[in-house]
Amino acid sequence: MRVQDVMTRGVKTVPVTATADEAWTQMRMKRIHHLVVLDARAMVGVISDRDMGGRGGAAVRNRRLVRELMTKGVITIAPDAPVRKAANLLRGRSIGCLVVTDHGYVVGIITTADLLDLIGRGAERSVATSRRWTLNHRVPHRKRHQATGTW
Repeated sequence: MRVQDVMTRGVKTVPVTATADEAWTQMRMKRIHHLVVLDARAMVGVISDRDMGGRGGAAVRNRRLVRELMTKGVITIAPDAPVRKAANLLRGRSIGCLVVTDHGYVVGIITTADLLDLIGRGAERSVATSRRWTLNHRVPHRKRHQATGTW
């Protein structure tokens, strides 16, 4: 299974100049946990509800801009990458999302919740249904006599 089969399309974005309260409101209204941060059209970061202190983080968000709280150095993945690679990146870096890019354009986002949904649905590695087991018996080669060149 590929990332494009699991990712969420229609990524929600926020400008780098937005206030943290505006970003928080957008997340609550759309019931999401991550926003891609844009400066003009360029992706410069990701901001999560954890970055903004969660439900009790009003003091963290107070009079702050998104650029102050966002995570820079966004980890991206290609849409045709295996889901296993995405899971290993998320787990290995202890992050909650990967931005899916295709030739530099943001096309989706994949989160730990997306992967948990996949497991919960019971999606597993596809198995060939008509796999035949064949035994190949190899006969050892006879040694050629070095001196005579005969078998």
